[in-house]
Amino acid sequence: MNISNTKLDLNFVRSQFPAFKDPLCKDWSFFENAGGSYVPKQVIDRLKNFMISTKVQPYAEYPMSKIAGENMDKATELFAKMINANNNEIIIGGSTSVNLYVLSNALKYSIKPGDEVIVTNQDHEANISPWRRLSEVGANIKEWKINPETAELDIKTFENLLTDKTKIVAVTHCSNIVGTVNNLKKISELAHKKNAIVIGDGVSYAPHGFPDVKELGVDFYTFSLYKTYGPHLALLYGREKILKNLPNQNHQFLEGNYPYTINPGGPNHEELASLIGIYEYTVNLYDHHFHNNSPNIRYKIDKINYLISKHEELIANPVLKYINERDDLKLIGKNIISNKDRAPTISFISKNKSSKEVSKILVSNNIATRNDNFYAWRCLKALKINSEDGVIRISMTHYNTMDETNHLLKVLEKI
Repeated sequence: MNISNTKLDLNFVRSQFPAFKDPLCKDWSFFENAGGSYVPKQVIDRLKNFMISTKVQPYAEYPMSKIAGENMDKATELFAKMINANNNEIIIGGSTSVNLYVLSNALKYSIKPGDEVIVTNQDHEANISPWRRLSEVGANIKEWKINPETAELDIKTFENLLTDKTKIVAVTHCSNIVGTVNNLKKISELAHKKNAIVIGDGVSYAPHGFPDVKELGVDFYTFSLYKTYGPHLALLYGREKILKNLPNQNHQFLEGNYPYTINPGGPNHEELASLIGIYEYTVNLYDHHFHNNSPNIRYKIDKINYLISKHEELIANPVLKYINERDDLKLIGKNIISNKDRAPTISFISKNKSSKEVSKILVSNNIATRNDNFYAWRCLKALKINSEDGVIRISMTHYNTMDETNHLLKVLEKI
Protein backbone atom coordinates (compact mmCIF):
# COMPACT_ATOMS: atom_id res chain seq x y z
CA MET A 1 0.00 0.00 0.00
CA ASN A 2 1.32 3.44 -0.98
CA ILE A 3 1.66 5.43 2.22
CA SER A 4 0.92 8.70 0.42
CA ASN A 5 -2.59 7.35 -0.30
CA THR A 6 -3.15 6.09 3.23
CA LYS A 7 -5.09 8.29 5.62
CA LEU A 8 -5.39 7.97 9.36
CA ASP A 9 -8.55 6.06 10.22
CA LEU A 10 -9.94 8.42 12.82
CA ASN A 11 -12.84 6.19 13.77
CA PHE A 12 -10.38 3.45 14.66
CA VAL A 13 -8.13 5.88 16.54
CA ARG A 14 -10.94 7.28 18.65
CA SER A 15 -12.32 3.81 19.36
CA GLN A 16 -9.11 3.12 21.28
CA PHE A 17 -9.72 5.98 23.75
CA PRO A 18 -12.47 5.39 26.36
CA ALA A 19 -12.64 9.14 27.09
CA PHE A 20 -14.55 9.74 23.87
CA LYS A 21 -17.44 7.62 25.16
CA ASP A 22 -17.27 8.83 28.74
CA PRO A 23 -20.32 10.88 29.84
CA LEU A 24 -18.11 13.62 31.29
CA CYS A 25 -15.82 13.95 28.26
CA LYS A 26 -17.71 12.89 25.16
CA ASP A 27 -19.38 16.23 24.33
CA TRP A 28 -16.18 18.26 24.56
CA SER A 29 -13.63 19.20 21.91
CA PHE A 30 -10.44 18.46 23.79
CA PHE A 31 -7.78 20.97 22.74
CA GLU A 32 -5.57 20.91 25.84
CA ASN A 33 -3.41 18.03 24.69
CA ALA A 34 -0.14 19.89 25.23
CA GLY A 35 -1.01 19.89 28.92
CA GLY A 36 -1.71 16.15 28.96
CA SER A 37 -3.29 13.73 26.52
CA TYR A 38 -6.08 11.21 26.86
CA VAL A 39 -5.08 7.58 27.42
CA PRO A 40 -5.87 4.57 25.21
CA LYS A 41 -7.55 1.50 26.63
CA GLN A 42 -4.34 -0.55 26.36
CA VAL A 43 -2.66 1.67 28.96
CA ILE A 44 -5.71 1.55 31.23
CA ASP A 45 -5.89 -2.25 30.96
CA ARG A 46 -2.19 -2.63 31.75
CA LEU A 47 -2.51 -0.36 34.79
CA LYS A 48 -5.64 -2.14 36.01
CA ASN A 49 -4.09 -5.59 35.61
CA PHE A 50 -0.95 -4.58 37.47
CA MET A 51 -2.97 -3.16 40.36
CA ILE A 52 -5.16 -6.26 40.61
CA SER A 53 -2.63 -9.05 40.12
CA THR A 54 0.90 -7.78 40.64
CA LYS A 55 0.77 -4.82 43.07
CA VAL A 56 3.61 -6.23 45.14
CA GLN A 57 7.30 -5.50 45.50
CA PRO A 58 8.79 -6.64 42.15
CA TYR A 59 11.71 -8.93 41.29
CA ALA A 60 11.11 -11.69 43.85
CA GLU A 61 10.66 -15.32 42.76
CA TYR A 62 6.96 -15.76 43.54
CA PRO A 63 4.81 -15.30 40.42
CA MET A 64 3.04 -12.02 41.24
CA SER A 65 6.36 -10.33 41.99
CA LYS A 66 8.22 -11.92 39.10
CA ILE A 67 5.59 -10.84 36.56
CA ALA A 68 5.59 -7.31 38.00
CA GLY A 69 9.34 -6.99 37.48
CA GLU A 70 9.17 -8.54 34.02
CA ASN A 71 6.53 -6.04 32.91
CA MET A 72 8.46 -3.10 34.31
CA ASP A 73 11.56 -4.22 32.41
CA LYS A 74 9.53 -4.89 29.28
CA ALA A 75 8.12 -1.35 29.30
CA THR A 76 11.61 0.14 29.46
CA GLU A 77 12.90 -2.17 26.72
CA LEU A 78 10.01 -1.35 24.40
CA PHE A 79 10.36 2.39 24.84
CA ALA A 80 14.08 2.12 24.18
CA LYS A 81 13.31 0.45 20.85
CA MET A 82 10.60 2.99 20.05
CA ILE A 83 13.07 5.89 20.20
CA ASN A 84 16.08 3.89 18.94
CA ALA A 85 18.02 3.81 22.20
CA ASN A 86 19.70 1.08 24.24
CA ASN A 87 17.99 -0.32 27.35
CA ASN A 88 20.62 1.18 29.66
CA GLU A 89 20.14 4.63 28.14
CA ILE A 90 16.55 5.04 29.36
CA ILE A 91 15.45 6.59 32.64
CA ILE A 92 11.77 6.72 33.64
CA GLY A 93 11.18 9.31 36.34
CA GLY A 94 8.36 11.26 37.90
CA SER A 95 8.45 14.27 35.57
CA THR A 96 10.61 16.06 33.02
CA SER A 97 11.35 18.77 35.57
CA VAL A 98 12.62 16.22 38.10
CA ASN A 99 14.64 14.31 35.50
CA LEU A 100 16.40 17.46 34.31
CA TYR A 101 17.14 18.72 37.83
CA VAL A 102 18.74 15.40 38.69
CA LEU A 103 20.72 15.45 35.45
CA SER A 104 21.93 19.01 36.01
CA ASN A 105 23.01 18.10 39.53
CA ALA A 106 25.10 15.26 38.10
CA LEU A 107 26.61 17.37 35.32
CA LYS A 108 27.55 20.26 37.61
CA TYR A 109 30.59 18.33 38.84
CA SER A 110 32.11 18.60 35.36
CA ILE A 111 31.65 22.37 35.21
CA LYS A 112 34.60 24.67 35.96
CA PRO A 113 34.42 28.42 36.58
CA GLY A 114 34.24 30.20 33.25
CA ASP A 115 32.66 27.28 31.38
CA GLU A 116 29.68 28.33 29.28
CA VAL A 117 26.12 27.00 29.25
CA ILE A 118 23.69 28.01 26.50
CA VAL A 119 19.96 28.11 27.20
CA THR A 120 17.13 29.63 25.17
CA ASN A 121 14.28 31.93 26.13
CA GLN A 122 11.89 29.86 24.01
CA ASP A 123 11.93 26.76 26.24
CA HIS A 124 9.60 25.57 28.95
CA GLU A 125 11.21 26.41 32.28
CA ALA A 126 12.02 22.74 32.93
CA ASN A 127 14.86 22.96 30.41
CA ILE A 128 16.06 26.41 31.50
CA SER A 129 16.24 26.80 35.27
CA PRO A 130 18.22 23.59 36.01
CA TRP A 131 20.96 24.80 33.67
CA ARG A 132 20.84 28.41 34.82
CA ARG A 133 21.55 27.13 38.32
CA LEU A 134 24.97 25.99 37.14
CA SER A 135 26.00 29.62 37.59
CA GLU A 136 26.26 28.63 41.27
CA VAL A 137 29.34 26.55 40.37
CA GLY A 138 30.86 29.23 38.17
CA ALA A 139 29.24 28.63 34.79
CA ASN A 140 28.68 31.58 32.49
CA ILE A 141 25.04 31.38 31.30
CA LYS A 142 24.46 32.58 27.74
CA GLU A 143 20.92 33.04 26.43
CA TRP A 144 19.99 32.15 22.87
CA LYS A 145 17.21 34.68 22.33
CA ILE A 146 14.25 34.32 20.01
CA ASN A 147 13.56 36.82 17.26
CA PRO A 148 10.87 39.01 18.90
CA GLU A 149 9.04 39.37 15.58
CA THR A 150 8.89 35.71 14.55
CA ALA A 151 9.30 34.12 18.02
CA GLU A 152 11.79 31.71 16.46
CA LEU A 153 15.40 30.77 17.17
CA ASP A 154 17.94 31.69 14.50
CA ILE A 155 20.68 29.14 13.91
CA LYS A 156 23.23 31.83 13.00
CA THR A 157 22.71 33.45 16.38
CA PHE A 158 23.45 30.09 17.98
CA GLU A 159 26.65 29.67 15.99
CA ASN A 160 27.82 33.06 17.23
CA LEU A 161 27.15 32.03 20.84
CA LEU A 162 29.22 28.85 20.60
CA THR A 163 32.82 29.02 21.78
CA ASP A 164 35.50 26.58 22.88
CA LYS A 165 34.24 27.16 26.44
CA THR A 166 30.71 25.93 25.67
CA LYS A 167 30.02 22.80 27.72
CA ILE A 168 26.24 22.42 27.69
CA VAL A 169 23.51 23.44 25.23
CA ALA A 170 19.88 23.10 26.39
CA VAL A 171 17.24 23.64 23.72
CA THR A 172 13.68 22.65 22.99
CA HIS A 173 12.95 20.39 20.05
CA CYS A 174 9.57 22.07 19.75
CA SER A 175 8.27 25.12 21.60
CA ASN A 176 5.14 24.61 23.71
CA ILE A 177 4.09 28.18 22.88
CA VAL A 178 5.47 28.93 19.40
CA GLY A 179 5.00 25.45 18.00
CA THR A 180 8.13 25.65 15.85
CA VAL A 181 10.14 22.46 15.41
CA ASN A 182 13.79 23.40 15.84
CA ASN A 183 16.52 21.67 13.84
CA LEU A 184 17.90 19.68 16.75
CA LYS A 185 20.11 17.59 14.49
CA LYS A 186 21.88 20.67 13.12
CA ILE A 187 22.14 22.17 16.60
CA SER A 188 23.74 18.96 17.87
CA GLU A 189 26.22 18.86 15.00
CA LEU A 190 27.33 22.45 15.65
CA ALA A 191 27.54 21.96 19.42
CA HIS A 192 29.54 18.75 19.10
CA LYS A 193 32.19 20.57 17.07
CA LYS A 194 32.88 22.43 20.32
CA ASN A 195 32.61 19.19 22.36
CA ALA A 196 29.49 20.48 24.09
CA ILE A 197 26.71 18.27 25.48
CA VAL A 198 23.24 18.80 23.98
CA ILE A 199 20.07 18.36 26.05
CA GLY A 200 16.93 18.33 23.90
CA ASP A 201 13.47 18.88 25.37
CA GLY A 202 10.99 16.84 23.34
CA VAL A 203 7.95 17.36 25.57
CA SER A 204 6.06 19.25 22.85
CA TYR A 205 7.45 17.18 19.99
CA ALA A 206 7.04 13.54 21.05
CA PRO A 207 3.18 13.60 21.20
CA HIS A 208 3.23 14.15 17.44
CA GLY A 209 5.62 11.30 16.63
CA PHE A 210 8.23 9.52 18.72
CA PRO A 211 11.72 10.68 17.68
CA ASP A 212 14.80 8.67 16.70
CA VAL A 213 17.30 9.96 19.26
CA LYS A 214 20.30 8.51 17.42
CA GLU A 215 19.25 10.26 14.23
CA LEU A 216 18.92 13.55 16.11
CA GLY A 217 22.43 13.12 17.51
CA VAL A 218 21.54 14.55 20.93
CA ASP A 219 23.32 13.52 24.12
CA PHE A 220 20.19 13.71 26.28
CA TYR A 221 16.53 13.90 25.31
CA THR A 222 13.45 14.07 27.47
CA PHE A 223 9.67 14.06 27.17
CA SER A 224 6.59 13.65 29.34
CA LEU A 225 4.85 10.31 28.99
CA TYR A 226 1.54 11.73 30.20
CA LYS A 227 1.55 13.86 27.05
CA THR A 228 2.23 10.84 24.85
CA TYR A 229 -0.90 8.91 25.88
CA GLY A 230 0.41 7.45 29.13
CA PRO A 231 0.47 8.01 32.91
CA HIS A 232 2.17 10.88 34.73
CA LEU A 233 5.78 9.82 34.18
CA ALA A 234 8.64 11.18 32.08
CA LEU A 235 11.39 9.63 30.00
CA LEU A 236 15.02 10.75 29.87
CA TYR A 237 17.39 9.34 27.28
CA GLY A 238 21.12 9.66 27.90
CA ARG A 239 23.96 8.67 25.63
CA GLU A 240 25.65 5.70 27.29
CA LYS A 241 29.24 6.91 27.10
CA ILE A 242 28.25 10.06 29.03
CA LEU A 243 25.63 8.51 31.30
CA LYS A 244 27.92 5.82 32.70
CA ASN A 245 30.49 8.37 33.82
CA LEU A 246 28.10 10.69 35.68
CA PRO A 247 28.35 10.78 39.48
CA ASN A 248 25.76 8.72 41.34
CA GLN A 249 22.60 10.59 42.37
CA ASN A 250 20.99 7.52 43.94
CA HIS A 251 21.64 5.17 46.86
CA GLN A 252 25.30 4.49 47.54
CA PHE A 253 25.03 0.76 46.83
CA LEU A 254 23.96 1.62 43.26
CA GLU A 255 27.28 3.29 42.48
CA GLY A 256 28.23 2.46 38.89
CA ASN A 257 24.88 0.82 38.16
CA TYR A 258 23.68 3.24 35.51
CA PRO A 259 21.10 4.37 34.51
CA TYR A 260 19.71 3.86 38.03
CA THR A 261 22.38 6.30 39.23
CA ILE A 262 20.38 9.14 37.65
CA ASN A 263 16.99 8.01 38.94
CA PRO A 264 16.76 8.46 42.71
CA GLY A 265 13.83 6.53 44.14
CA GLY A 266 13.06 4.90 40.81
CA PRO A 267 9.79 5.02 38.87
CA ASN A 268 6.25 4.32 39.96
CA HIS A 269 5.94 0.56 39.41
CA GLU A 270 2.37 0.29 38.16
CA GLU A 271 2.65 3.32 35.88
CA LEU A 272 5.92 2.08 34.43
CA ALA A 273 4.34 -1.28 33.57
CA SER A 274 1.36 0.46 31.96
CA LEU A 275 3.70 2.04 29.40
CA ILE A 276 3.55 -1.26 27.54
CA GLY A 277 0.07 -0.08 26.56
CA ILE A 278 1.48 2.88 24.61
CA TYR A 279 3.55 0.45 22.57
CA GLU A 280 0.53 -1.82 22.06
CA TYR A 281 -1.60 1.12 20.93
CA THR A 282 1.08 2.26 18.47
CA VAL A 283 1.47 -1.24 17.02
CA ASN A 284 -2.32 -1.55 16.73
CA LEU A 285 -2.34 1.67 14.71
CA TYR A 286 0.31 0.28 12.41
CA ASP A 287 -1.37 -3.11 11.99
CA HIS A 288 -4.71 -1.46 11.23
CA HIS A 289 -3.27 0.74 8.47
CA PHE A 290 -0.53 -1.42 6.93
CA HIS A 291 -0.14 -5.02 5.79
CA ASN A 292 3.64 -5.24 6.01
CA ASN A 293 4.28 -7.14 9.22
CA SER A 294 7.78 -5.76 9.81
CA PRO A 295 9.46 -6.81 13.08
CA ASN A 296 11.28 -3.47 13.23
CA ILE A 297 9.62 -1.16 15.74
CA ARG A 298 11.25 2.00 14.35
CA TYR A 299 9.94 1.14 10.89
CA LYS A 300 6.41 1.00 12.31
CA ILE A 301 6.91 4.21 14.29
CA ASP A 302 8.08 6.07 11.18
CA LYS A 303 5.03 4.96 9.19
CA ILE A 304 2.62 5.95 11.95
CA ASN A 305 4.46 9.26 12.46
CA TYR A 306 3.80 10.09 8.82
CA LEU A 307 0.07 9.39 9.06
CA ILE A 308 -0.18 11.40 12.27
CA SER A 309 1.66 14.41 10.86
CA LYS A 310 -0.51 14.52 7.71
CA HIS A 311 -3.71 14.34 9.76
CA GLU A 312 -2.55 16.99 12.23
CA GLU A 313 -1.62 19.26 9.34
CA LEU A 314 -5.11 18.81 7.89
CA ILE A 315 -6.96 19.77 11.08
CA ALA A 316 -4.58 22.51 12.29
CA ASN A 317 -3.88 24.54 9.16
CA PRO A 318 -7.45 25.92 8.86
CA VAL A 319 -7.16 27.22 12.43
CA LEU A 320 -3.75 28.77 11.78
CA LYS A 321 -5.07 30.42 8.61
CA TYR A 322 -8.16 31.79 10.32
CA ILE A 323 -6.34 33.27 13.32
CA ASN A 324 -3.61 34.72 11.11
CA GLU A 325 -6.18 36.50 8.93
CA ARG A 326 -8.01 38.11 11.85
CA ASP A 327 -6.75 41.66 12.42
CA ASP A 328 -7.82 41.57 16.06
CA LEU A 329 -6.00 38.32 16.85
CA LYS A 330 -2.25 37.81 16.97
CA LEU A 331 -0.91 34.37 16.11
CA ILE A 332 2.37 33.26 17.68
CA GLY A 333 4.71 31.47 15.26
CA LYS A 334 4.28 30.10 11.73
CA ASN A 335 0.89 30.46 10.05
CA ILE A 336 1.04 27.11 8.28
CA ILE A 337 2.38 23.63 8.96
CA SER A 338 4.51 22.30 6.13
CA ASN A 339 6.52 19.08 6.26
CA LYS A 340 6.22 18.89 10.05
CA ASP A 341 8.03 22.18 10.66
CA ARG A 342 5.46 23.13 13.28
CA ALA A 343 3.40 21.27 15.85
CA PRO A 344 -0.39 21.73 15.97
CA THR A 345 0.11 23.73 19.16
CA ILE A 346 -1.48 27.08 18.36
CA SER A 347 -1.05 30.06 20.67
CA PHE A 348 -2.60 33.47 20.14
CA ILE A 349 -3.79 36.60 21.90
CA SER A 350 -6.67 38.99 21.28
CA LYS A 351 -6.08 42.71 20.88
CA ASN A 352 -9.52 43.46 22.32
CA LYS A 353 -10.03 40.90 25.06
CA SER A 354 -7.86 39.35 27.72
CA SER A 355 -6.72 35.78 27.16
CA LYS A 356 -8.75 34.84 30.22
CA GLU A 357 -11.92 36.24 28.66
CA VAL A 358 -11.34 34.42 25.38
CA SER A 359 -10.59 31.19 27.21
CA LYS A 360 -13.86 31.46 29.15
CA ILE A 361 -15.81 31.88 25.91
CA LEU A 362 -14.18 28.80 24.43
CA VAL A 363 -14.85 26.72 27.54
CA SER A 364 -18.48 27.89 27.64
CA ASN A 365 -18.82 26.38 24.16
CA ASN A 366 -17.45 22.99 25.21
CA ILE A 367 -13.95 23.62 23.90
CA ALA A 368 -11.48 22.36 26.48
CA THR A 369 -8.54 24.75 26.48
CA ARG A 370 -7.04 27.43 28.71
CA ASN A 371 -4.94 30.57 28.93
CA ASP A 372 -1.56 30.61 30.64
CA ASN A 373 2.16 31.16 30.18
CA PHE A 374 2.54 27.37 30.25
CA TYR A 375 5.85 27.66 32.11
CA ALA A 376 7.38 29.46 29.11
CA TRP A 377 7.17 32.90 30.73
CA ARG A 378 10.56 33.96 29.35
CA CYS A 379 9.24 33.44 25.83
CA LEU A 380 6.16 35.57 26.53
CA LYS A 381 8.31 38.26 28.13
CA ALA A 382 10.47 38.41 25.00
CA LEU A 383 7.29 38.77 22.91
CA LYS A 384 6.01 41.53 25.25
CA ILE A 385 2.98 39.45 26.25
CA ASN A 386 1.64 39.63 29.80
CA SER A 387 2.82 36.36 31.33
CA GLU A 388 0.07 36.46 33.98
CA ASP A 389 -2.77 36.56 31.43
CA GLY A 390 -0.68 34.59 28.96
CA VAL A 391 -1.86 33.26 25.62
CA ILE A 392 -4.82 31.17 24.55
CA ARG A 393 -3.48 27.80 23.45
CA ILE A 394 -5.24 25.35 21.14
CA SER A 395 -3.23 22.14 21.21
CA MET A 396 -4.29 19.35 18.90
CA THR A 397 -3.18 15.79 18.45
CA HIS A 398 -4.00 12.95 16.08
CA TYR A 399 -7.29 11.95 17.71
CA ASN A 400 -8.83 15.38 17.13
CA THR A 401 -11.27 15.68 14.24
CA MET A 402 -12.16 18.07 11.43
CA ASP A 403 -15.60 18.44 13.02
CA GLU A 404 -13.89 19.74 16.14
CA THR A 405 -11.84 22.14 14.02
CA ASN A 406 -15.00 23.45 12.37
CA HIS A 407 -16.70 23.84 15.75
CA LEU A 408 -13.70 25.81 17.03
CA LEU A 409 -13.76 28.11 13.98
CA LYS A 410 -17.46 28.84 14.49
CA VAL A 411 -16.87 29.75 18.13
CA LEU A 412 -13.88 31.93 17.25
CA GLU A 413 -16.17 33.88 14.91
CA LYS A 414 -18.18 34.94 17.98
CA ILE A 415 -15.12 36.42 19.69
